[in-house]
Amino acid sequence: MIQSMTGFGQVAIENEHFSASIEIKTLNSKNADCNIKMSSTFSDKEIELRNLLSSKLQRGKILLILNYVSKRSESLTASLNTEVIKSYYNSLKSISEDLDTDSNNLLEIVMNMPEVFSKENQEDITKEDWPIINDAILEAISKTIEFRTEEGNALEQALRGAIVKITEYLEKVVELDPQRIERLKERLRNQIAEFENNENFDANRFEQELIFYIEKLDINEEKVRLSQHLKYFIQTLEQPKSNGKKLGFIAQEIGREINTIGSKANDVDIQKIVVNMKDELEKIKEQNLNIL
Repeated sequence: MIQSMTGFGQVAIENEHFSASIEIKTLNSKNADCNIKMSSTFSDKEIELRNLLSSKLQRGKILLILNYVSKRSESLTASLNTEVIKSYYNSLKSISEDLDTDSNNLLEIVMNMPEVFSKENQEDITKEDWPIINDAILEAISKTIEFRTEEGNALEQALRGAIVKITEYLEKVVELDPQRIERLKERLRNQIAEFENNENFDANRFEQELIFYIEKLDINEEKVRLSQHLKYFIQTLEQPKSNGKKLGFIAQEIGREINTIGSKANDVDIQKIVVNMKDELEKIKEQNLNIL
């Protein structure tokens, strides 16, 4: 069973203390590339989240968006760091008076400055709300994996279709190869007849060159190896764990055998089939880029 690296999962939660939404999006990439956007309330959890996403989703460009809104108005009021606020305000007011500028919105500016809220209170909120949010993130990851699996099923069908077509083209090559060999033999017979009438004809050397020529044009090993690679590709598709990298390596080997058949066959009809094989192989490579 294969999985796509394209995925999406979304979860929303709400209770008397807070509301939150989690959204996960994934795209194809060679490695795990995590990007996390969330409230500064949970900034200390970023490393933990990166490790979780890499462990569960393995590869791909991974985007996690966590929106969090607290409903604890009383707690937040109590958590105001009044000494820090007064210090900010008095300092800004003094600067404003020295510069003779408007000081009407100084408090608004102060409330956006660092450490206005008590750190201890924020930590309490994090400890209380995080387990619930963490469970929601795990649920969003599960939904993302489900999405990836559904996309993987579509990819698998496309890959199987391409492998079936290459297999059918290989069968045509197998059918045409004896005819190709007969044409080569006939061509060689005619050439041998011409050489035998030549007084400088060296039978031993000609036999050596003939053997080399025949071996150079023989594609039996390539046909066997290509058939094996095609079967191995399907076997890998059916393994429980998705392995896009392994499928990519097998696709390279398939391409190598197809190219060798094309170059060694020296036959117009087989060359046409090889072109069709390459077309299907390109489809496989393109689809494989998105497999986990």
